[in-house]
Amino acid sequence: MLYHYRMVNIAFTGGGTGGHIYPGLAVAERLLEGVGAGREYRVFWIGANRGMDRAIVEAAGLEFFGIPAGKLRRYLSLKTLPDAFRVAAGFFAARKILKKRKVHLLFSKGGFVSVPPCAAAASLGVPVFTHESDFSPGLATRLNLRFVRKTAGRVFAAYSDTARFLPKDIVTVSGNPVRSVFRKADPAKGRAFLGVGPEERVLLVLGGSQGAAEVNNLVRACLENLCRRYTVVHQYGPGRSWDVPQTRGHISFPYINAEMPHVLAAAELVLGRSGAGTVWESATLGKPMVLIPLSGPGTRGDQVENARFFEREGAALVLTGDEANAENLSETIDALARDTPRRERMAEASARIGSLDGAAIIGDSINEMFRSRGEKGEDQ
Repeated sequence: MLYHYRMVNIAFTGGGTGGHIYPGLAVAERLLEGVGAGREYRVFWIGANRGMDRAIVEAAGLEFFGIPAGKLRRYLSLKTLPDAFRVAAGFFAARKILKKRKVHLLFSKGGFVSVPPCAAAASLGVPVFTHESDFSPGLATRLNLRFVRKTAGRVFAAYSDTARFLPKDIVTVSGNPVRSVFRKADPAKGRAFLGVGPEERVLLVLGGSQGAAEVNNLVRACLENLCRRYTVVHQYGPGRSWDVPQTRGHISFPYINAEMPHVLAAAELVLGRSGAGTVWESATLGKPMVLIPLSGPGTRGDQVENARFFEREGAALVLTGDEANAENLSETIDALARDTPRRERMAEASARIGSLDGAAIIGDSINEMFRSRGEKGEDQ
């Protein structure tokens, strides 16, 4: 007797930043589009019971379950013990949810909140799929690999070079999943939202979903120069201080939500951090970039690695360390503004990277798993 997976329950997990949530939502969106070849997918999200996770997921129309989440640290801290208890509590909470909802597969987008659900899924024999957005695997991905291996799951990597850090027999290069709204974005809608004319040149400044003090300070220091060439559209971050009054040639927002794809489509050039979300969403729309990656002893260097990859491919210019100063930034933007052929080459390189449709690749892989299991007669 063959068992057919007509109704498939999939749990998604990950969080802490938009970069750990939006790519997962892109995969969920792909599955819910009805590409299951006779299967219907029911999906929900397991995330941290504190922070931005719930608001982002529920705004996308998915059911959300919050669990205790403790940060994974590589160093000792007074918070290490309390966080260890939260991780344990998160495991049991996630296990209860997975069991009650009869989950067939868990998809993880990383972040510290993802480890307890992945461990819980493995304890129940639920296949674990996980995706790594950055150039080198983070701690959560490295921990979750054991659960992927144990459940005959798969790990997806944004970059082909990342495969050397991962077990070759279970890794698939997928790019970074990007929501379909970015592929369908309309620059005219972005300009209408901003109130700018069709001939105005737009420089979009992004510091990630939470903003970036370094980027904000650099833009503040050379804003007058930037506005000589561009209308500067600046997302400075919710909760961040930004007391520069809006004037002609300068438009600021704490956060751009649903309109972001269209605003990005309207931009001639993107200036920002190099988190996975920023660089891959920009690449999906073929945007040249000037990147100021988060660096220093407080980071593992993943943004620097992301930025250098896009630089090597010809899609971005990178300012980091002592190079990241107002004078260099102003000169770099001005030089690109005056060099149309160079911007066009960078845009072409960016579009080549962004043509890899991660949501489709991962969604097809999930479909294939259930198709093959059904043909083999494996029980639901």
